[in-house]
Amino acid sequence: MHDTTALLVELGSVILGLGIIGRFAGRIGLSPIPLYLLAGLAFGDGGLLPLGASEEFTAVGAEIGVILLLLLLGLEYSASELVTSLKTQYPSGAVDFVLNATPGAVAALLLGWGPVGAVALAGVTWISSSGVIAKVLADLGRLGNRETPVILGVLVIEDLSMAVYLPLLTAMLAGVGFAGGSIALLVALGTVGFVLYLALRHGRLISRAVSSDNPEMLLLVVLGLTVLVAGVAQQLQVSAAVGAFLVGIALSGEVAEGARKLLTPLRDLFAAVFFVFFGLSTDPAEIPPVLLPAALLAVVTVFTKIATGWYAARRAGIGSRGRWRAGGTLVARGEFSIVIAGLAVATEPRIGPIATAYVLILVIVGPLTARWTQPAVELIRKWRGGDDGPAATTTGTGDTGGMATVHVPAPKEEQKLSATTD
Repeated sequence: MHDTTALLVELGSVILGLGIIGRFAGRIGLSPIPLYLLAGLAFGDGGLLPLGASEEFTAVGAEIGVILLLLLLGLEYSASELVTSLKTQYPSGAVDFVLNATPGAVAALLLGWGPVGAVALAGVTWISSSGVIAKVLADLGRLGNRETPVILGVLVIEDLSMAVYLPLLTAMLAGVGFAGGSIALLVALGTVGFVLYLALRHGRLISRAVSSDNPEMLLLVVLGLTVLVAGVAQQLQVSAAVGAFLVGIALSGEVAEGARKLLTPLRDLFAAVFFVFFGLSTDPAEIPPVLLPAALLAVVTVFTKIATGWYAARRAGIGSRGRWRAGGTLVARGEFSIVIAGLAVATEPRIGPIATAYVLILVIVGPLTARWTQPAVELIRKWRGGDDGPAATTTGTGDTGGMATVHVPAPKEEQKLSATTD
């Protein structure tokens, strides 16, 4: 009984504190994510007032938070839009990999970590946080912006790339041979391909089977199906986040709209728990010794991610303002970077603290760059007497790779393109 009482007191205090922090962030016009992380850092191991009784519950809640973030993101788009995005955004995905994986690999080699450490740190710096970015887009009211499908296209390519990267990294860390690594990779690719096939060919049947006029039944079925698929995906070496995203893609029409309305409050609650847990699991004493190299790596990859988003939006014919917004939004790193570091820490223990410091920096800076990159660029141009350029364009200039058509969700998102046309 005593343990239950302590759990309820701690959990109630955490949720109440999150509500107060969220209101404060709203008053000053910021995303609450950085404040959630700092709160978790203050009350985690080595912090001001460690929380023990609610730690296990918070860990489970954090996992659910990531799953719900990606589910709601998937509900915004159909399977055909996903495939179109992959077809049109693959050059941007290649640029993203080269620009953002290279700094991590080079840093690991300079630190003397060897090939395995280089591959691991390359993944940490490469992958943006879909969970953080999804929350930022919702907080800033940008789900209907023209650049948002471009951002999601890059994120989808990154998330699906994890189905290839994680099995390969796991095989390298375990020292297994080529055959073992190939089997793990084939299982992962087969899982993703099978789910995408079901979404494309039988999405309507899935939506019909899930559909219900009773909101309670719809909530239970969609949530249960998502958690189940996420667990199976995790077991098959595909991330739970990718599994949840694919469930959202498979649902369409009224089912997707109804599920989005029902699950949005749950997403906001558990997403906040996820960001707090990330801070709780970090010992503040480990941060100062690696802060300088982590900060240098963060500075470099802030600019490489902004360049990635700018390039991807330019290919899609987005105007100048939208290009800078896309670049600033992609900066945040989060859940995948921590997963990668967690896998590699047994082989290269030094990757843990530097990856934690790096992600903490960018998960705090990311929401700020998402909001302020485009206004900062405009301010610099005004100081220099320059021109912002057209608000929006329909074709790219000087893009030898051809133009990609921007596909924006129609019925799934109530916000209209007229809200932001550049």
